[in-house]
Amino acid sequence: MALNDTALTEHGLDATGQGRILLIACGALAREILDLKARNGWEHMDLTCLPAKLHLYPEKITDEVRKAVAKHRAAYASIFVVYADCGTGGLLQTACEEMGVEMVAGPHCYSFFEGNERFAEISESEFTAFYLTDFLVRQFEAFILKPMGLDRHPELRDMYFGNYEKLVYQAQTDDPALTEKARKAAQTLGLAFERRFTGYGDLSTTLAKLAPVSSD
Repeated sequence: MALNDTALTEHGLDATGQGRILLIACGALAREILDLKARNGWEHMDLTCLPAKLHLYPEKITDEVRKAVAKHRAAYASIFVVYADCGTGGLLQTACEEMGVEMVAGPHCYSFFEGNERFAEISESEFTAFYLTDFLVRQFEAFILKPMGLDRHPELRDMYFGNYEKLVYQAQTDDPALTEKARKAAQTLGLAFERRFTGYGDLSTTLAKLAPVSSD
């Protein structure tokens, strides 16, 4: 995901003197962030994304975020990391604190899409739920079936999903085609299906708080 073409000074200001914010995000969130930027007119934000497949290797996320912050820090007035903990065991939060940058609150995107408070309330009663977002429904084969080998060995399904009872599709958009794809994913995994419209949840409210940085 390329940055836009705005010319920046060494202080992270554009031609109008407006402080700019760089969002360093998971590639799985690119579509949602771009939509939020467009609908809210957040022209003070630029976006660069790390590969979504880092989620298959969460131990690599922290180092990649460190590299991205170091690469872009000089060009921006502020940097915000659009990752939750995402399986880093607190290492990403520690790294962000050391680098002096903020990040999205929550354990993972399922939580902040649902709303962290709401997810904390229901998680104990949904410990047998397997979650998919819009992105994961679109990429079900690439991110679920193939990495687990289920495309080649469907007999492994019960080993991976035998303790789950339902698939919860957290829908960010109202897309009948995605809903049907999610329903078929549930059938493939042998799980009951539930669709829950979450919209962008805490992602929207978090980014809305990133007001333009003053040039003072």
